[in-house]
Amino acid sequence: MNDYPLYLAPMEDVTDPAFRLLCKRFGAARVYTEFINADALIRDVASTMRKLQIHDEERPVAIQIYGKDVASMAAAARIVEQAQPDFIDINFGCPVKKVANKGAGAGLLKDIPKMLDITRAVVDAVSLPVTVKTRLGWDDDHRIITELAEQLQECGIQALTIHGRTRCQMYTGEADWTLIGEVKRNPSIHIPIIGNGDVTTPERAKECFEQYGVDAVMIGRATFGCPWIFEDIRYYLEHGERMAPREMGWMVNILKEHVDRSIEWIGDERKGIVHSRRHFAASPVFKGLPDFKQHRIALLRADTRDEVFRLMDEAVEKYGSH
Repeated sequence: MNDYPLYLAPMEDVTDPAFRLLCKRFGAARVYTEFINADALIRDVASTMRKLQIHDEERPVAIQIYGKDVASMAAAARIVEQAQPDFIDINFGCPVKKVANKGAGAGLLKDIPKMLDITRAVVDAVSLPVTVKTRLGWDDDHRIITELAEQLQECGIQALTIHGRTRCQMYTGEADWTLIGEVKRNPSIHIPIIGNGDVTTPERAKECFEQYGVDAVMIGRATFGCPWIFEDIRYYLEHGERMAPREMGWMVNILKEHVDRSIEWIGDERKGIVHSRRHFAASPVFKGLPDFKQHRIALLRADTRDEVFRLMDEAVEKYGSH
């Protein structure tokens, strides 16, 4: 199964240690931290420094950084190296305005010379392997990834993750994997190519490996409230059929464990619950249940562990055999 590695994508406010450890348990071959602001690392901002915390159980783990300044990115990489991750990943793909419009993340797709300067500086600053995550280009008129992949490789990176959208697409439309496949088939490319975008089912993961030849598939939003998706996909890749449907009670117990882990990680019951809400809001466990709207609203308003768990248990009692 190592021929089909599945990676957990770096996502802000999502891929904290609580969630990464769950995904690792269910078969994620590599996990990534939330993306970390280089300037905040240099300023020693406490909330940012906490994001450097990693556990041996989640290895191999990559810490991802972003920024717009060559010197600060190199300095941040040296700080990250002290946390001893297995990889340092550079974020050249985040499309949100507060990042891209300030010239960081996907914003650097408009300034390729600077992107390459940053990449070289980070590679030179540390002894750890450096990887990059980016997009196809800034917009449909500048889908530059085939040439950019070679340039990044020349900077000394050890792997490249490509999200199959442009920055201007944000997360809309469909991810286009054809250029990801072109990069992978380029005889000049010798580093691993990781594909990312719209992998939400075991069947799609298999297609991406087989049609585009990628070395790994990275999964993002489909993991929300569903860390077991890695096990589901691995089973399908190995056996050619889906796993038997999981019992609702079992899935709810995993969601509860995630709530508990979030509370422990944050150190505050209410904040831990608020932090994990996006997972049970998006979880397939509660999707499509008849007359569930009011129950969902109550679940998303609950701010004590006992109340959240009571509402989850009531849902299992009512819908568990659904």
